[in-house]
Amino acid sequence: MNQGTHSRSGTPPRSGRTGQMTAVMRALPPAPGPKVLRIGLVMGGRIVEERVVKRRTSVTLGSDEKSMFVVQANVPSRFKLFELIHGDYYLNFLDGMTGRVALATGIADLEALSGQARRIGPAYRVPLTEEARGKIVVGATTFLFQFVAPPAPQQRPRLPLSVKGGLGSRIDWGLTVIAAFSFLVHFGVVGAMYSDWTDPVVDDGLTAGLLEMVQKTSPAAVETYEAPASTAASAESATEPTPPSRSRPRAQPQVRSPGAQSVHDAVIEGERTRIAILTALNALGPALTTALKDDAVAPVNLNILANKPDGVENASGGNLSMPGAEGPFRPGKTCEGLQCVHVETVAATSTAGPAVTVVPVDVQYAAPTISVPVSNAEATIRRQIHPGAKRCYQRGLQQDPTQAGRLVITIKVAPGGDVDSASVASNGGLSAQVASCIALVARRAKFDAPGPDGSTISVPFNFVKQGAP
Repeated sequence: MNQGTHSRSGTPPRSGRTGQMTAVMRALPPAPGPKVLRIGLVMGGRIVEERVVKRRTSVTLGSDEKSMFVVQANVPSRFKLFELIHGDYYLNFLDGMTGRVALATGIADLEALSGQARRIGPAYRVPLTEEARGKIVVGATTFLFQFVAPPAPQQRPRLPLSVKGGLGSRIDWGLTVIAAFSFLVHFGVVGAMYSDWTDPVVDDGLTAGLLEMVQKTSPAAVETYEAPASTAASAESATEPTPPSRSRPRAQPQVRSPGAQSVHDAVIEGERTRIAILTALNALGPALTTALKDDAVAPVNLNILANKPDGVENASGGNLSMPGAEGPFRPGKTCEGLQCVHVETVAATSTAGPAVTVVPVDVQYAAPTISVPVSNAEATIRRQIHPGAKRCYQRGLQQDPTQAGRLVITIKVAPGGDVDSASVASNGGLSAQVASCIALVARRAKFDAPGPDGSTISVPFNFVKQGAP
């Protein structure tokens, strides 16, 4: 193709070849340094994860969340499948693992490699070179691995120069100058309006004349009032029965301003009325003292009131009247006074139901049969299903005390750990109510995730009655 020509439209022609970017990338020199692991995770016939271990480090798997690959299998919680020792990788595998590995000596199965591998505890260790590749099957999970060149380090993104410019390069200076000038003009006008430039000049002579006029102004006249001697003496004797040596202080002078004659007269009249009332109370002092004593109240005998056969009720017209013979204190009793007042007690009735006898029982379960391993299967049966099965059996003994025997429950666990169904596989000696109750308890259990295919668990129970009801 002639790349120097152009089409009639003026645009350069497009190349007919494909894969030019791939060819350019392949033409680049490989990154320096040793190769790194590339691992693919296969579950259910599909690659669910692919990872390149850019930093050469050990690859772990297991149920621990800190593992590089978290899987549910019969392996330790953090098992080093590919272990890095002094810069070289080694493959570690257990007896339950299967797979094939291509080494420098050829392709071999793990079973064949176990005879020539080094034994490290329960695991076998095989050295790997950078040309090694293969697959390792761990339970329901398959690991595909190979060594590849490390990816080229990516350059940090760089911003264009228009974006990297400072704050000054992004300011519109023309608009800024116009806005500043408008600000000065508007606020200058407002400031001039509220300033004191337009106030008249103060005349010093006028100010001196005003001060002299205020100083020469005389204060308003003050008129005082003093009560007569006879009236003051009577008030002192009424309010203060003190020895003759003490005297009542004189009244404070009353200030009356011009034009307040009516208010002044009302104050004088009120003072005279107060003195007259105090004089009258002083004359009635002994009578009031006798009337207010504690023992001056009319005596009332409550026993006499209690013996009366009549109570008090509200009659027509708003008056109070006495009813018939039946009064509030139950007359005619062989008692006297307030003793006739009594309270009737009602015996409390029990609302509790009939007593339920709990029969001692022994519920045992054997080792379950599991199609796909579930990490917490036995713990879930012991904590969630076994107590409920025991309660179902005890309730069943209330209906049929003679029942006992063996029951097998089949539990189908979903991939997420929930129970899809729980049914009775076999029943020998128990009633249908007890069997269905135990199946309902098992349906409410919660297991750990067994994997994409789920799991089927078969649990046998033995029910033994330890005593008579």
